[in-house]
Amino acid sequence: MIPGRKAGDSPHIPNPTDNASHAQVSGLSGYDTVHFGIDEYGDPFGIELATRSLLIGGVSRSGKSGFISNGVGHMSQCTDTRIILIDGKIVELILWRDIADFFVGPEIDLAIHVLTQLQAEMNGRYDWLTARRRRKVVKGDGMDLITVWIDELSVFTSVYGSKDQQDRFLALLMDLVQRGPAAGIFVCAATQRPSADIVPTRVRDVFNYRIAFRSTTEASSDIILGTGWADKGYDASKIPTNRPGVGYCLAEESRPFKFRSVYLEDHEIDTLVARSMSIRHGLTRGGAAA
Repeated sequence: MIPGRKAGDSPHIPNPTDNASHAQVSGLSGYDTVHFGIDEYGDPFGIELATRSLLIGGVSRSGKSGFISNGVGHMSQCTDTRIILIDGKIVELILWRDIADFFVGPEIDLAIHVLTQLQAEMNGRYDWLTARRRRKVVKGDGMDLITVWIDELSVFTSVYGSKDQQDRFLALLMDLVQRGPAAGIFVCAATQRPSADIVPTRVRDVFNYRIAFRSTTEASSDIILGTGWADKGYDASKIPTNRPGVGYCLAEESRPFKFRSVYLEDHEIDTLVARSMSIRHGLTRGGAAA
């Protein structure tokens, strides 16, 4: 079941012809391109998150949370999208809590429970696809897109819980990142400390998109983007401290490119949350959990 539902509810695999609950009041869909800012040439920078997974790294106040807020802000205005927030520090995503279908703070047991339930939902959707000889969920299926936003990944991989719990969290995360997009589930995860113990290579390599904001060392930059990119000039440790929101994006098999993301002020987030509460009224299932 999707976290936030009442226990015993069946997986959310609706009749594809029943689209009444997905009227696009805001004109936005989770399947649309999400615009994050501009690239180094001044062109719009956007990502189709419905078919992608994102890994974000960078030091404090480098732009990670602002980048995530742009994505959550878009999804908050969509009636075909579920929002799961997992915030290792609580304070980064707390302003979005009221519009989340489920909110998890720095509690590894609860985080594992949420990812386990999402894995079960994903498996149910794969059964639905298999029965119809299909390879992926698409917008016209009338199935909610499930978006999972994880801020401060390191809390769940190296700080809280036992080694077994941390390994379980990572295994669930990797499964959702690898198989989720085809089932209409995507993950965006961010960490302040991009090191090999926080983001092992096997984890980094399953993410389609990697975003590197300012880092402390070339090695930290390469942990997010991939080994060798710093030597080729794509080094996030060279981003000036007075340029928050500037980062590098590695899009699948391409070369990294520089961009600058939009920053949402607290009052702008409050405005989006209020609008979302009107647009999504009656859609969120279950409240937040601390």
